[in-house]
Amino acid sequence: MQEKDFKVPEPTLRRLPWYLAYAQLVQRSGESFLSSTQIASNIAIDASKVAKDLSFVNISGKTRVGYDVNELVKVLEEFLGFTKSHKAFLFGVGSLGGALMHDDGLSQFGLEIVAGFDVKHELVGTSINRIPIHHIANFSELQKKTGINIGILTVPTDKAQEAAEIMIAGGIKAIWNFTPFRIRVPENIIVQNTSIYAHLAVMFNRLNEIDKV
Repeated sequence: MQEKDFKVPEPTLRRLPWYLAYAQLVQRSGESFLSSTQIASNIAIDASKVAKDLSFVNISGKTRVGYDVNELVKVLEEFLGFTKSHKAFLFGVGSLGGALMHDDGLSQFGLEIVAGFDVKHELVGTSINRIPIHHIANFSELQKKTGINIGILTVPTDKAQEAAEIMIAGGIKAIWNFTPFRIRVPENIIVQNTSIYAHLAVMFNRLNEIDKV
């Protein structure tokens, strides 16, 4: 699978929510302006990198003053898609999937899980946080009715590729993959890998290195 050539680099997209979070803190404190230098010093990143990242966003700062805080928050929220409601299906209602269905905070960032799917018949007909759970066999039918094209993948690792193929065949165009397995997908499918286990491995490794010093 070839890398897709997107306008905004992925590292930039990963950093923009950091800038937004800090801008929101400054906004709540009542400050009117915020410079890229301030952002950089408070989230430990190079100021030139902040300025370059914000150049992808439709906003310009004032010389020796910085960015209007209210405008910066508004523009970043819109640019990142947090102001729109994006509906999604979740596949794999285990402990992690169930936790995500319980997370009302996702809606604050524009993501609404409207249904969960699983192969366990005992889960069918139940709900978590008022979100209904269906058997995976009903996915295609519900997708055609709703047009939802975002899928959250939280199945066991050995089922990840199979589940991804079912999702894609049923109309899913973007997959938020929480499994450690790197699924193989066609070029026109968007995949965002978010493995908490991979980050945990990095943390353990770094901690072990510190303990050896």
